[in-house]
Amino acid sequence: MLYYFFALLAAAIVLLVNDIRNAANRWAAFFLVFAAIGGLADTAADMGWSIAARGIELLNLTVTPYGVLMFAMTYSGLPNRRRKPYSLLRWLLLLPVFAMLAAGLAMPGLPIRYGWLLLWSGPYYVISCILLVLALWREKDTRKRRQRLVTTLLFVPTLLAVLMFIYVARTFAPDFPFFGYVAAFISYSLAAGLLLAFAYGVLGVRLRFERDPLESAMKAASSGTNLLNHTIKNEIGKIAISADNARRSLPPGVDEEVQQHLAIIERSSEHMRAMVERLHGRTKAIELREEPVRLDLLASSVTEDYSERAERAQVIVEIHCRCAPTVVCDPVHVREALGNLLANAIEASPSPGGRVEVALNASKRNVTLSVGDNGPGMTRSQTARAFEPFYSTKNGSNNYGLGLSYVYNVMHAHGGSAELSGKESGGVTASLVFPRKKVLRQNGGG
Repeated sequence: MLYYFFALLAAAIVLLVNDIRNAANRWAAFFLVFAAIGGLADTAADMGWSIAARGIELLNLTVTPYGVLMFAMTYSGLPNRRRKPYSLLRWLLLLPVFAMLAAGLAMPGLPIRYGWLLLWSGPYYVISCILLVLALWREKDTRKRRQRLVTTLLFVPTLLAVLMFIYVARTFAPDFPFFGYVAAFISYSLAAGLLLAFAYGVLGVRLRFERDPLESAMKAASSGTNLLNHTIKNEIGKIAISADNARRSLPPGVDEEVQQHLAIIERSSEHMRAMVERLHGRTKAIELREEPVRLDLLASSVTEDYSERAERAQVIVEIHCRCAPTVVCDPVHVREALGNLLANAIEASPSPGGRVEVALNASKRNVTLSVGDNGPGMTRSQTARAFEPFYSTKNGSNNYGLGLSYVYNVMHAHGGSAELSGKESGGVTASLVFPRKKVLRQNGGG
């Protein structure tokens, strides 16, 4: 039983160390800790501490269902809908826990009334499993959907096994030897979770505890361009100084061809410096200066800025703001990110006959600012790689494949996401998704 305790406790510690700021991770660690202490009950009983053993078992069986439900609610995004009702619901759901603990502590021998326990803990476990499945079903992003699938496959079977072999079985057969059955499911979850964490990620734990499959690529790109930026700046500085010294040391009336060669060296070195600065600017960490922003007004302004470019390309751009939310964000970075999406859409659209739609929509979970085109579309493999640094489906010397990487960085810094959907038959829609917690207020649509 002790290995059961240490294994679950270790899993809780890993989740907290990986990302303690993530509410889903904190609740997962919470219920894993209370599930883990169940492994101490038999040890305490073997040592003759029968009251302590009963107290540990009571705590384990009453608090764990609550922790599981809080984890599932947070993981599924339920708290993002309405903060006040969620806080009230969280306290209301604690009432059965307090009632069971109070009833057990008030009676000699700390008895556990499994029938009453099952009455409320059963729905807690079932609802938790439903929420995990719904979170998977609603997820549209390919990368996140894969991670949600892994999380669902790890948790749902084990939670249902705990419900059946402990809560249900003990209600009808108090001496039922549940541990062997439950241990098999927990061992499956821990072993599979360890293996899948290296392949796909579980609750954000992936390989060296990277929170997102793209984060390593972004960090590598940033690190590489930092080094490139530093090295080339130094070398360009030497070239510029040498070119200037050479120009000064030339005697009067020197051959004009020599002057032209020096001018070419100076222009080339400046171009190299500007190119490296652009690469670095697109991959460096985003520093936000957030303020309340009317997202519909920002979208209209950016669309107006790109109207001349659209006219030259003979592309029609329409904007449909079906809501007018005030969002806490960095207007400079969001403008630039939206501008990237508009530029891509205009370039991808046929000329003439191209159509681009900028749309602003709100749901219970988020606010989405999207840009769709009627261009040639993208394959599934292309959309899966589109946010990777330096990946591009375009050709051209001025295209570095960093526009969408920058968009990804901006939205990740805001706690939201950048999403891309396209079909080979035609059309691509790119979206900036802001979580509900960033929305200060919702005004009428435009």
